[in-house]
Amino acid sequence: MHRPERLDAIDEKIISELARNARLPHAELASRVMLSRNAVRQRIDRLERDGHIQGYTIIRAGEGKAENNLASALVLVHRRDRMRGGEVLAALKGIPEIVLCDVLSGELDLMVRIEAPSLDRVRAIWEQIAQMPGVRDTVTALTLAQVVNRSSNRQSST
Repeated sequence: MHRPERLDAIDEKIISELARNARLPHAELASRVMLSRNAVRQRIDRLERDGHIQGYTIIRAGEGKAENNLASALVLVHRRDRMRGGEVLAALKGIPEIVLCDVLSGELDLMVRIEAPSLDRVRAIWEQIAQMPGVRDTVTALTLAQVVNRSSNRQSST
């Protein structure tokens, strides 16, 4: 019996992008995960062989969650230096499960919304954020239920 390989960060990014849009062209996916189109195709082939991808549905070991059952959390971030904390913003932009990042006024610096296929992945992203050199502290709240969602899909250049 073939034993599936352990997923690395790039595999996780590929799965996350395909979970958002399973028909994403390999060339566009390659640019999002910073690999060649051929390398992405090979990884997708392996993920299909290992059972992580079946057709246009993402299947993860031990999870049968639909996309609307994603685990989500808000992470409030205190940066060490507000004015020169651009490296934190750049790093956050590189994490595909971060669907929102707002710069705030007042005591808090950033509000980050994470949507991931599992609580384990939310925790891993929170740990990644907390360990960034420019981050002083974080406060995290898991989303229990969503009552209103009026988000407009606008992008910021921050």
